[in-house]
Amino acid sequence: MTDTARTARAGVPERPTLDGLEETWARRWQEDGTYAFDRAEATVPDRGAASDAPNRNGRRADVFSIDTPPPTVSGELHMGHVFSYTHTDTVARFQRMRGRTVFYPMGWDDNGLPTERRVQNVYGVRCDPTLPYDPDWQPPAAPVDEAARKDPTPISRRNFVELCGTLTADDEKIFEALWRRLGLSVDWSLTYTTIGRAARATSQRAFLRNLARGEAYQAEAPTLWDVGFATAVAQAELEDRERPGAYHRLRFAGPGGREVLIDTTRPELLPACVALVCHPDDERYRDLVGSSVRTPVFGVEVPVRAHPLADPAKGTGIAMVCTFGDLTDVTWWRELALDTRVVVGRDGRLLPEPPAGVPAEPYAALAGQTVNGARRTLVGLLGDAGDLVGDPRPITHPVKFYERGDRPLEIVSTRQWYLRNGGRDTGLRAELLARGGELRWVPEHMKHRYDHWVGGLTGDWLVSRQRFFGVPVPVWYRLDGTGEPDLSHPLTPDEAMLPVDPSSEPPPGYDESRRGRPGGFAGDPDVLDTWATSSLTPQIVGGWETDPELFRQVFPMDLRPQGQEIIRTWLFATIVRAHLEHGVLPWRDAVLSGWILDPDRKKMSKSKGNVTTPMALLEQYGSDAVRYWAASGRPGMDLAFDPAQIKVGRRLATKLLNASRFALGLGAADALRAPYDNSSSARLTPRRDLELSATEPLDTAMLAELSGVVAAATAAFDGYDHTAALQVAEAFFWRFCDDYIELVKERAYGTGPGADSARAALATALSVQLRLFAPVLPFATEEVWSWWRYGSVHRATWPTTHEVGRAIQGDGDPELLRLAGNALSQVRRAKSERKLSMRAEVPLAEALGPAALLDRLTLVADDLRAAGRIDKLDLLPGRTPELVVACAF
Repeated sequence: MTDTARTARAGVPERPTLDGLEETWARRWQEDGTYAFDRAEATVPDRGAASDAPNRNGRRADVFSIDTPPPTVSGELHMGHVFSYTHTDTVARFQRMRGRTVFYPMGWDDNGLPTERRVQNVYGVRCDPTLPYDPDWQPPAAPVDEAARKDPTPISRRNFVELCGTLTADDEKIFEALWRRLGLSVDWSLTYTTIGRAARATSQRAFLRNLARGEAYQAEAPTLWDVGFATAVAQAELEDRERPGAYHRLRFAGPGGREVLIDTTRPELLPACVALVCHPDDERYRDLVGSSVRTPVFGVEVPVRAHPLADPAKGTGIAMVCTFGDLTDVTWWRELALDTRVVVGRDGRLLPEPPAGVPAEPYAALAGQTVNGARRTLVGLLGDAGDLVGDPRPITHPVKFYERGDRPLEIVSTRQWYLRNGGRDTGLRAELLARGGELRWVPEHMKHRYDHWVGGLTGDWLVSRQRFFGVPVPVWYRLDGTGEPDLSHPLTPDEAMLPVDPSSEPPPGYDESRRGRPGGFAGDPDVLDTWATSSLTPQIVGGWETDPELFRQVFPMDLRPQGQEIIRTWLFATIVRAHLEHGVLPWRDAVLSGWILDPDRKKMSKSKGNVTTPMALLEQYGSDAVRYWAASGRPGMDLAFDPAQIKVGRRLATKLLNASRFALGLGAADALRAPYDNSSSARLTPRRDLELSATEPLDTAMLAELSGVVAAATAAFDGYDHTAALQVAEAFFWRFCDDYIELVKERAYGTGPGADSARAALATALSVQLRLFAPVLPFATEEVWSWWRYGSVHRATWPTTHEVGRAIQGDGDPELLRLAGNALSQVRRAKSERKLSMRAEVPLAEALGPAALLDRLTLVADDLRAAGRIDKLDLLPGRTPELVVACAF
């Protein structure tokens, strides 16, 4: 912290307003370094036993580090982002006020397929890696029209990557402006990008170490392939979408002229058929197992095999195995050691030549067609041959898609890089499940999703992608005398060379003139999956291998906040990388967000077109109001987008300004005449010797209740329940405004011990409540704090029950404030029913109720008479079972 601690108080404005606070305080916080991570503070010795004690991860306990989700910058931020990032910010602010040195970075996830698609759509270009780099090329004015998108201009890989970088840099500025407007207390000097130099070097370093340990490997295997993006995708990136289809019943020729019928939704894969499969216990087909049948149209002989995954109740009970129609086909192919007949190419069209063993003549009608076109053609051929039984039966069924794609996935055979993740290693799977058990899950039931995902893995993590704007796979291959690459012995760089781009840099010992030549080298053309980089965010921002001191301070990190839908990708992948590289969890706690729902209770998503962008709401209602709405949703719980709730938040923030101004006008500021010692420490130290104390029963009652509020709010924040913390603080605040201030204001205007007590109670209550609200309403609380205190409320200490108790002389009865408030509300109601002003005099009021209750009411009778303008108050015990106040006018 800088000179903020010595900044003069601003004074109380005549008409406080929320308008303009965001610009004012965002600028001041940046100028003063209010949220800067102070490395020196994190390592200062003799900070006290509590802060110097190492935590269970072996790291100093005075640092609280957050692995902030880097939002994808290939679109717009929406209310879902505001929702979850506000939650994390409340944690950061709370921990900072608790005395922790908070490490709170921000990142931008700017590499990968979404960015490429956005660049293609905005500029109407496509990457052609065969083209040379053109340093003078200029992109067209954006956005381009639909015709340009349909017929994109080819540009070199380097030009395309540069264009991706330019667009994402512009997007990141917009994102940062919105986050600053929202009041996120990140240290902007710690910002990183997943395509930046540090991220590329970290990602490549981790990959090379995985490779050296045998955890990364290459394999030729069936691969989930997105035709639109022209790249492989991983199991974790799949989603099922309901699509219309049709069952076609095909007639196979069995032994002895037996007819064998199968149902399929993909007749176009008939030339890729390698077997029929039935369940081992299915009596209908048991005699066929071990024999062979012939495919219709092509007449290819294929075996009949048994496998427990075959479902006797599905279709005819016997299935056609093709290479490859779906993931079950892959399982059957692998476990039954079947032949391979691939017919679909990477472009989504049937290959020009038939696979081995398939006759060329009938296949020629299918060659080069799209999958849908080939389906129509083959259905016609089946009909002509009399091997299509009945008409196709329409169905709706789940189809595998890449989560960001718009065309069904195909499965093609390609050579890819994989990273071991337990999918084929039961020992590693058990270790990763155990890691999940070590993690603190908020809410706890989210752990089930992790366990379910890890337990259901069917293969290792496919980490290579056939794209351009990403972290290059950092290997080269020697070319033999015929120009063929030696894929089994890749050339790797020294870590000191990182980051490298094999497509434009030669490997050690070679020069660029030998690229692509026999006896020379070739660079790996692929890039790493974006999750292969994002899974290293703790290492990237923590300075792994580049800043050892910082890494020791912040890793393993304390908190990973994230969406529940990416447990299987970001959370799991980060655990995999930390487990393999460091042998630890990457963080102690994981807090999962719920979803934002539209007014129809449907999940908001860009694909559905029902998202709401936040900037207009921030400008209309103010950031504190929007943050209040966001804080109304607990971790893991869905929250409906509700403008009415945002209005409630604005009302609360406005009331905080006005009530604070009123309380300060009663003399609260003078009750703490010199509240802080600003002589040395950046964190402000209270001067207890100059504080006044609350002595009157109503004042001590209010503070006693506030002490309970502090305890409840602190416990809630410790449990990542910002909603409960806000609720308990808000409920007390309205009682403080509506009851306590009204009851005490006449006394506070006066002089003497009673007035001093009131002002001391007001000062303590205002100071404490501002700090309780500070994590959720940072702008309004900072504004009020500046009127009468020094420094920033966000660098002030979090309130404690001890602090509140020290302001009380004697014991306080928290129920006394409720009793007095109840009595006052009855007086007000009596005036309202008679349509009298609240300032109207009450000649006589009679309080009826149990004797013990009225004895307690006597303690606050003077304040009640003053607030209610009661001339005479009679206490009549034993008349009613509960308090009744009757007024005579």
